[in-house]
Amino acid sequence: MTQEIKVLLKDKAWARWTALVLVALMMFFAYMFVDVMSPLQSLVETELKWSPSAFGYYAGAEYILNVFGFLILAGIILDKMGIRFTGVLSASVMFVGACIKLYAISSWFQGSALDLWLGSWWVDMPGSAKLAALGFMVFGCGCEMAGITVSKTLAKWFEGHEMALAMGLEMALARVGVFAIFTISPRLTTLFGDATVVTPVAFCTVLLLIGLISYTVFTFMDTKLDKEISDKKASVSNESSDEEFKLSDVKNILSSKLFWVIAMLCVLYYSAIFPFQRYATNMLQCNLGMDAQQAADIFRWFPIGAAFLTPFLGYFLDRFGKGASMLLIGALLMIACHLTFALVIPVYPTTWLAFTAIIVLGISFSLVPAALWPSVPKIMDARFLGSAYSLIFWVQNIGLALFPILIGKVLVWCNPGVEDPMKYNYTVPMLLFASLGVLAFFFGIWLLALNAKHHYGLQDPNIKRNVASEMAEMESAEE
Repeated sequence: MTQEIKVLLKDKAWARWTALVLVALMMFFAYMFVDVMSPLQSLVETELKWSPSAFGYYAGAEYILNVFGFLILAGIILDKMGIRFTGVLSASVMFVGACIKLYAISSWFQGSALDLWLGSWWVDMPGSAKLAALGFMVFGCGCEMAGITVSKTLAKWFEGHEMALAMGLEMALARVGVFAIFTISPRLTTLFGDATVVTPVAFCTVLLLIGLISYTVFTFMDTKLDKEISDKKASVSNESSDEEFKLSDVKNILSSKLFWVIAMLCVLYYSAIFPFQRYATNMLQCNLGMDAQQAADIFRWFPIGAAFLTPFLGYFLDRFGKGASMLLIGALLMIACHLTFALVIPVYPTTWLAFTAIIVLGISFSLVPAALWPSVPKIMDARFLGSAYSLIFWVQNIGLALFPILIGKVLVWCNPGVEDPMKYNYTVPMLLFASLGVLAFFFGIWLLALNAKHHYGLQDPNIKRNVASEMAEMESAEE
């Protein structure tokens, strides 16, 4: 009996947790780059002469190419080429996009022939904003590709193990990246003298290169695992599956009602979070009358609530389930927080109230992703899991691309004639964010009803008894 059971590398706790750290570092640095300019909106407007509308176009640009088909292609690449190729490709694309954005805001670009030409048409956006948006588009392609790759990677390495905990820890580390960048980005602006957005962007670009190296190291571990899987002649991952991914699988995914319920829940919830991060610092500045660093120091605690709770929620989901119920609770908390920002803080502009709402929003942000992403492998076949994730991300990206632009337009519409970025009225934008939470809550109820009717297992625990894993743990204990 002992000879029939081969212990795989992923069945050894030290190996799968090392793999988690290596791939999570890539996302940690990616999340830092995503929000490196979010706490600097007022500085961007004064230094680079971007309007709120231009800043909104820039913020939404991250998702544009994904919306127009790249993310679907990324899922197909992932299922056809595997996690090693796709992970390295995504990290490389992120770095290239970051370099383009860095050049766009640098003194080398300002006043150049390209700057003058780009600024000569569609004057709502300066030349630097247009090129920075292009770089952000390229980066966004790599970032979203990396997101689905990491999800499939963890599903592969933690199948039958602590999958929700692993995904929770990966998301927690990414949230810490947001905390880190909101902490250091305003401070880095004055590192070499006069305030500039170039220094923090350059710093995060270097970190993306380190993330590429980190994922490359992981590929050697994954190569060894696949060799063990091949030797064992067991089909436990897409990359060694007897049944290959087919393009027709995309049609099967899109025809699933359950897929669309999850995708809509995802786009509504995330559209009320990530676009909000772009404007949160300036919103706090306007309502509380503080500078960018003080406002960023308050908002930076938003991801910490998520980072702290997400692993514990993953642990709970692995052992006790109730994932669909968590989605509903998370949506309710998000609604309450955005209504507080919209209606309460403008009337009672107190720091402690803003801080409390930020922390509760972080708790909401831990409940929904921790329950959502580990649920996808329960309802989708492993051979097209990458495409399933990519299609969900694709729908999500539509909202993430359009909503920052909408908020920028609404902000201008609600503040006619206001040129001081410290005096904007954010009531209507915050109400729009709250309305997304209401819609997400109803889709959560729909998901819970479908699960009760068809028994998808969304309320069930993730951990299953694994004989090989138990043997690996016994061997570690004996050593």
